[in-house]
Amino acid sequence: MPDGREVYQQYLIDEFLDDYRDRRVSRRQTLKLLAGITGSMSAAGLLVAACAPTAAPAPTAAPTAAPAPTATARPANTPVPDDRRVAATDPAIKGEMVKFASGADQIMGYMARPAAGNGPFPAVMVCHENRGLTEHIQDVARRFAKSGYVGLAVDLLSRAGGTDKIADSNTIPGLLTNVPPDRHAGDFVAALAYLNTQSGVAKGKVGMIGFCFGGGMTWLTASKAPDLKVAVPFYGPAPADPKVLANVKAAVLGVYAGLDDRVNASIPAVEAALKDSKVAYELKKYENSNHGFHNDTGSVYNPTTAKQAWTDALALFDKTLKA
Repeated sequence: MPDGREVYQQYLIDEFLDDYRDRRVSRRQTLKLLAGITGSMSAAGLLVAACAPTAAPAPTAAPTAAPAPTATARPANTPVPDDRRVAATDPAIKGEMVKFASGADQIMGYMARPAAGNGPFPAVMVCHENRGLTEHIQDVARRFAKSGYVGLAVDLLSRAGGTDKIADSNTIPGLLTNVPPDRHAGDFVAALAYLNTQSGVAKGKVGMIGFCFGGGMTWLTASKAPDLKVAVPFYGPAPADPKVLANVKAAVLGVYAGLDDRVNASIPAVEAALKDSKVAYELKKYENSNHGFHNDTGSVYNPTTAKQAWTDALALFDKTLKA
């Protein structure tokens, strides 16, 4: 019987083909990413063969004199670091790797908390994108710590030894989507229970945020965790059966990229289910932004909408968890 994993597999297949079509990822890397999901290089090759990249821009006549370079000049598609980044050495926060039980397994996560005071602080669980627990996701946890929260970024690759133990990062999307998504949601339900046992965490005041694949896991976890108080999925795919979102008890801010037609197609079904749930929710599009616009290490990072979406998300966390 289908267990829902096909939704996330197709979601990532479409995402990688979009990136290849738009020349953000090479053919070689696209083949590796797809093979990890499909299980064979030949199947990946067929998908790539059916997806022609867009034509490269036509060359233009060279100017008579090239302008002098400036200190801020950057090559095309080079990420611009977000000024909200929080270094691991920032004295205002404390970060460490932690472990907690999820059934019979030990799950790892990166936890960041304010350095001053013993709390208790409200907490926010962070779900990573399809590349695992990267430095960027740890940075997001630290941003929450800087704002007065305990941030816990869960590593869904813990059973494989952890993200940093995966020799070829191109295999990570396959590792994440070739297991039932309910297992991932179960790890976050376990993380929520773990946080509620921590003396430095305000019991019963836990929210969740996730990005891309992690946005999908945020939707799914919210449907299974009645004790979750707030959920903020960033451009995440809806569960295989969006009607399960009628079970959501958390306040919701659904963040969508205005140019992300593929994910945005799920908005009507998501909204219908949330109406049935009777929770407070907002589904907001951030215009002129592409899927993945919040990640300041990626080529589609949009500093304007990234900061606005973060401000909106933090306002909902503050209203819900700090009241």
